[in-house]
Amino acid sequence: MTNRHSPARLHLQALYALFAFFLLQCAAHAAAPLAHTSAPGFYRFMLGSDEITALNDGTLELPVDQFLTNTTPQQIQRALAADYLESPLETSYNAFLVNTGAKLILIDTGVGNIFGPRLGRLATNIKASGYTPDQVDEIYITHMHADHIGGLTTDGGMSFPNATIRINRRELDYWLSEANMAKAPEGNRGDQKGTYRRAMAIMAPYIQQGRVQPFDGEAELSPGIRAYQSAGHTPGHVGYLIESQGNQLMVIGDIIHVAAIQFQDPTVTISFDSDSAQAEKERIKEFTRIADGKILFAAAHVPFPGLGRLKAEQHGFRWIPVNYSAGK
Repeated sequence: MTNRHSPARLHLQALYALFAFFLLQCAAHAAAPLAHTSAPGFYRFMLGSDEITALNDGTLELPVDQFLTNTTPQQIQRALAADYLESPLETSYNAFLVNTGAKLILIDTGVGNIFGPRLGRLATNIKASGYTPDQVDEIYITHMHADHIGGLTTDGGMSFPNATIRINRRELDYWLSEANMAKAPEGNRGDQKGTYRRAMAIMAPYIQQGRVQPFDGEAELSPGIRAYQSAGHTPGHVGYLIESQGNQLMVIGDIIHVAAIQFQDPTVTISFDSDSAQAEKERIKEFTRIADGKILFAAAHVPFPGLGRLKAEQHGFRWIPVNYSAGK
């Protein structure tokens, strides 16, 4: 008869106890609450001697089958389904921070607190990336739709207290015009009254402080950073070409909204355009320039980090997202 206190039996009991403890630990970890959020929204790389930080302001689900034009809802749905997507489509809102070593320059500012809780994360992500909003020297605006200038203010005050705002003069004059607003229909999209009202309110504190410096034409705003005309989406829409040590980056603003559709068919337009026909021509011209020159581009609404290149194909372009790098 085996003694119930024998060494072998005690050893077996200890193993049972250890196994039970392990199961309890596993159960406890499995019961942890869901985190829901992803990593901070920034991605950093070097362009020659310039440090570029892509910043995500968040995402918003857009019913793109209702907004895209010069196509049909059925064609949109088929194109999205080919990439395992559907409408409403979760869409990125991106901005780009450039550290030249002499200046810290932000291109566009995201939405701010205008469009809901999944947006307005730009300031948080600037801080997560190692900078603060008060370090920004200049802000270059592609155009004055609210999702590109909304982050300029917080509760009516300047979110970037030390920054000078650079905007194409034609764009600034268009959206700050009371006469243009009077002729616009009610609403908050594209060329509607709400867009004018928001632009006026957002720009007001910077104008009052003398911190808005408009530019004309294709101006060099800082050594190695030049604005170029890209009108169509809005009358004074511009892009920015950044060059450093033989490397180029085109920040293209809103010439594209839906990567799964408008790269392969750049004739597809969007109802937010001021002049859709002009926007279509500009999109094809810039896509061709990017593809021919093998130029890296950055876009506000291409899935974060919004960076890649294009290759021309028979009927459109193929998007080649930037290859991920963990940095040095």
